[in-house]
Amino acid sequence: MPSSSSILNSTLADIQQFIEEIKSLKLEITSEKIEQALKCIREGNVPPLKDLIEITELLQLSSGDELLKESIAVEKENIKVNQFDQITHIADLVFHIRETMVNLESVKAVNGVSVPSYFICPLTLQLMFDPVIVASGQTYEHDSIQKWIDHGLSRCPVTRQTLSHTNLIPNYTVKALIANWRDENCIKVNKISDHLDKPEDSMAISNLTLENGFGRQSFQKSNHPSPEESCSHSRSESTSTAVSSSEQLYESSEHLQSTCSSRMDDLNTSSRIKQLVNDLKSPLNEAQTKAAEELRSLAKNDMENRILIGQSGAVKPLISLLRSNVKITQEHAVTALLNLSINENIKSMIAESGAVEPLIHVLKTGNTCAKENAAAALFSLSLLEDYRVKIGQSGAVKPLVDLLGTGTLRGKKDAATALFNLSIFHENKARIIQAGAVKYLVELMDPESQMVDKSVALLSNLASVSEGCLAIAREGGIPLLVEVVETGSHRGKENAASILLQLCLSSPKYCRLVLQEGAVPPLVALSQSGTSRAKEKAQQLLSHFRSQRENSSGRGKS
Repeated sequence: MPSSSSILNSTLADIQQFIEEIKSLKLEITSEKIEQALKCIREGNVPPLKDLIEITELLQLSSGDELLKESIAVEKENIKVNQFDQITHIADLVFHIRETMVNLESVKAVNGVSVPSYFICPLTLQLMFDPVIVASGQTYEHDSIQKWIDHGLSRCPVTRQTLSHTNLIPNYTVKALIANWRDENCIKVNKISDHLDKPEDSMAISNLTLENGFGRQSFQKSNHPSPEESCSHSRSESTSTAVSSSEQLYESSEHLQSTCSSRMDDLNTSSRIKQLVNDLKSPLNEAQTKAAEELRSLAKNDMENRILIGQSGAVKPLISLLRSNVKITQEHAVTALLNLSINENIKSMIAESGAVEPLIHVLKTGNTCAKENAAAALFSLSLLEDYRVKIGQSGAVKPLVDLLGTGTLRGKKDAATALFNLSIFHENKARIIQAGAVKYLVELMDPESQMVDKSVALLSNLASVSEGCLAIAREGGIPLLVEVVETGSHRGKENAASILLQLCLSSPKYCRLVLQEGAVPPLVALSQSGTSRAKEKAQQLLSHFRSQRENSSGRGKS
């Protein structure tokens, strides 16, 4: 550059102008991409995956924090703005972006292991530590959904249903599944949700302009965190690098896009799915079986394929095949439905299409794999609050309990998970106890079973009714529960202490049995070093023991 200051100043001004023009061009490109996506949504279609990824990158929605803020801001606009249909389309767009980012997060490997998408909070895009269930049946990280509710938002972020109440129910099943997954894969992560910024009102969509059905949208970003701050905490130290989260997102999206492109090239997916749905209705069993098998495969890991299959009318013919006399056909059909139920909208479609009783039929008559997947599918449907009652009333409990007793390890886990969720509904507790579940659950408290945490979690629910306490004591559960308090996992100790408290409160006889098993020392230790809930239960038990001793002493003196 020449040394003349006038030339230098002129050049810097030109550069500044070029920068402003680039910013303006980027905003225009972003608006055009968003309008294209909104057009798809208005026409009842899902925007293409590559467009959703591009919008995510253009808006720099590279972390769960930013997406949570974005989601809250849009939902607030949804409440305030009169043009309801239009803002709903933007809310739909944010929903699809969130679902895409969840799937991209699940593509990323931690210690070489892909994170199951249902372990990731849909709001924070992070591995859940304290999963809770809301009234819609959807599971979220406690901190994130609490922030959502604290902002006065009353709709479920994923299902879009109005929440009938704002109670948050701990999802011990998912928490245990995540803990088992981390233990099995030697994954250690640190919780960072406590550092989530409180969402503000001025987010990327907060200053949107409504013109001609959102013909133009204005987006403005607030300050962004550094690349290190944006990195998902679900990445272990061994895989954390100085690469920014946007580059990680790009690498993941490249992998996902190449997978989808390969399938589109090989199968011409959309038309292929339509042909497969027609084959499901074929009079030839061979054609039905092959179609169900291929749909099972297509729905296994691909979010877009699930949507396409659901929209192509596959659900009802797949449900019909659950009553097939050919075991392998039945297996492919039930597994395809299980894979499809990962999508919340399709899950509702499956439930509303009358799948409950056919799934129970598979649970009773299918081969081993089919029974296990039928149990998992019933668990998935039981996340819909209205269907916990229906599943329990339709005769699912007895075959689930039978699977708990006779299934493979995977089958027992699927059965325990389904029964746990059903047991949240009070009337189902008596059904589960009467079906003989307690006997099997007590046996599964043996550490060799690899089912201790699941067993005590379900027993904790059953112990809240007198029949449950009676059955646990009758089946010899007290010594094993004391052993879990002493040597179990944090979650196992917490639930075991809760069960022992219920037993002792229900009968002085059980209280004496618990004391005879030497429960006091491990309870004292738990009252000092357990989880907050475990400490509370242990302290209540110790206090109850003291009051029982004082009452007994008073009677002796009189």
